[in-house]
Amino acid sequence: MKMGSGMGTLKQFLLSILATTVSIALTFGTSAIIDNNKKQREKREIVMMVMYDMSNSLKQIERADSMLQESVKLQLKIAEDTSQFQQLKFRFGGMMPMVNYTETTERIFSTSIETINTVGNVLFTENVAQFYLNRKNYTELICDTLRNRFSVDVPIANVKNLLDFDYAFNAAISHGMVADMRHLIAQCQEMMDIRDEDLENYRRKRQEMEKKTFDKEAVDAEILDNAVELEKKLQNAKKKLNLE
Repeated sequence: MKMGSGMGTLKQFLLSILATTVSIALTFGTSAIIDNNKKQREKREIVMMVMYDMSNSLKQIERADSMLQESVKLQLKIAEDTSQFQQLKFRFGGMMPMVNYTETTERIFSTSIETINTVGNVLFTENVAQFYLNRKNYTELICDTLRNRFSVDVPIANVKNLLDFDYAFNAAISHGMVADMRHLIAQCQEMMDIRDEDLENYRRKRQEMEKKTFDKEAVDAEILDNAVELEKKLQNAKKKLNLE
């Protein structure tokens, strides 16, 4: 009886240890899975945020490049028939390349080591940094330089000034820079497994969210209404005080 009782106690003890071990393994294993899933979601959200910003910037730059290419065509058209100069010259002012973007996402991504570590892809980080550098260079070397040159050289003053203006040279540089930025974005999409549809779905989600959180027209209307109401009160007060 004592032998059987001792074996039963040992068996129960071993089963208890096994149960505890399995419980600990399940607890830590489940926790690790949850943490990994959370990290993957955070990584995906950061990557999509950056890709969305890069894509929007590229669209702006592509429009600027398109304006510059059109300027080259128009310049050539006038070169072939200078009698059209007076009729077409003012179109050049409206086709000056310009880009409009915020640097918020760039600052978040570039200055946060935690964000970079969450993404965990060195080549992606390098490509993003290069894209933002190219974006800055495009703004300064193409857009800002051409606007400054336009105000100094005044190509619309006469035919000679127009034909001397370096539209073609800047258009060639612009086209090359756009191609480089497209390549960087394509590489980023490939290495992070992001399809065009994923990016478009994220774009729609962001736009819907931004529309819900900030209705600019409604805010502007409210500001205007408040200003009108304040003006009425001031005018009434002046009447009462005979200040008119």
